[in-house]
Amino acid sequence: MMATLAETSLTDSLAASGADVLTDEATLDYFAHDIFSRGADLSAVVRPSNKEQLAAAIRAATNAGHAVAPRGGGMSYTGGYTQTAPGTVLFDLAAMDRILEVNEEDMWVRVEAGCTWAALHEKLAPLGLRTPMWGTLSGLKATVGGGMSQNGIFWGTARHGTAVQSCLSLEVALADGTLMQVGKNFMRPYGPDLTGLFLADTGALSMKAEITLRLVREAQANAYASFAFDDRQGLLAASSEIERAGIATECFGFDPHLNAIRMKRDSLASDARQLVGMMKKQGGLLKGLKEGAKVALAGRDFLKDANYSLHVLAEGRNQASADADIAAARQIVAERGGREVENTIPKIIRANPFGPLNSILGPDGERWGPIHCLLPHGGAEAFCAALDDRFARHADAMRNAGVHYGILFAAVGGSGMVVEPCLYWPDASNPLIEETMDKSHRARVPELDANADSWALVQRIKQEIVDLMHDHGAAHFQIGRTYRYRDSLDPAADALLQAVKSHVDPRGLMNPGSLGLAG
Repeated sequence: MMATLAETSLTDSLAASGADVLTDEATLDYFAHDIFSRGADLSAVVRPSNKEQLAAAIRAATNAGHAVAPRGGGMSYTGGYTQTAPGTVLFDLAAMDRILEVNEEDMWVRVEAGCTWAALHEKLAPLGLRTPMWGTLSGLKATVGGGMSQNGIFWGTARHGTAVQSCLSLEVALADGTLMQVGKNFMRPYGPDLTGLFLADTGALSMKAEITLRLVREAQANAYASFAFDDRQGLLAASSEIERAGIATECFGFDPHLNAIRMKRDSLASDARQLVGMMKKQGGLLKGLKEGAKVALAGRDFLKDANYSLHVLAEGRNQASADADIAAARQIVAERGGREVENTIPKIIRANPFGPLNSILGPDGERWGPIHCLLPHGGAEAFCAALDDRFARHADAMRNAGVHYGILFAAVGGSGMVVEPCLYWPDASNPLIEETMDKSHRARVPELDANADSWALVQRIKQEIVDLMHDHGAAHFQIGRTYRYRDSLDPAADALLQAVKSHVDPRGLMNPGSLGLAG
């Protein structure tokens, strides 16, 4: 089909920036997906290789009246970059992946937005450095820029909080193509926190061009422990006290459903790459062999009698310090009814922090849709009880439709508990999932047909859970187009947010709909 004059004009204007411009049908379809769903049709995908190209292409798109939206590694599942109206120009920032400067004296690192967490870790590790929160589990694909827009948790989170708390300053591109520096490279905040204004905005206010993050010294020693609990109350109570005590860098757990899914999916004993990585991490051939033998003997059955499981990682300046923190965790767990089990899971994932992203399909090829919230310690159990009731109401319909779930728990330093129910349902995959998964693993997972009934049920249950989270006063990461952020704001604060949006994006063309802000 011959391109229209308007389409040709847009493509030429975008290409004049020097960035790559893609308009073929397969590419536009691929980039219209996130992990959970497909958005509206795109007009073009732009791949800038530097901030000047980014700014010029944004200017060309918005001058032509097109909305623009940023995409990092594409690991969103909340509509962070998928669109509700056709015609958006999507910016794929993967080519802006350079690590621009590592300042070991002043302890900061500056990167382009498309740099992945895994690449940053690889660069900093030989220097004995890292950022305080140093990546998400999806860090093989997930980018630093995406982490600043979406926020996120995992590595370092139990001690250092969320991704954006490690950020010192930003250079952002506004809807008219203006490049703007906010914050200082060595201090945040300086006066009102202008850097924070553009963090966790899901790209509603700007596109991230360059990010400066604080650095800390890499730990000299690590220690690990895993525990089993007969009930959720014990797990939550222990997790909360471990976070309050400040003795863990990561502290996370699984409900019995997620335990079962993980044990079914992961071949912990036979995956040679993970096992070798874990043995190397132990330091010393003899210790590595001993720890490897423990993992092999434990296999996948060490949690078969566990109802809920909790996994704790500690770090220190020396082994005695790390071991002391784990000893304190053992005491906390024992006082709350837990028992220690083989620490296979924390050892394996710490040695392989950015592994293949194979969990975006269930072990039987099911689709995966997480819904998370962050709650204060005192509110986690009440929400979980309400969530139990919600799932019980849908039990028959879920069973008939093949829908099931599992729940992840994680402690966040200085904040509380993440509760993340994950829905699994029989349905066809999508192009993003197919491209993301490790090919050898994908070949072992069944391919399922589209299932409209299960998909409809999942969407209904997801919205009910989002509403339940709102009713319990929860906060969220990667707010996107899913969570009820604006409903939670004081009216005066909401008016301020809209005023900021109007100032930096007067025509409403920067990722319209994100954060619930209309275009």
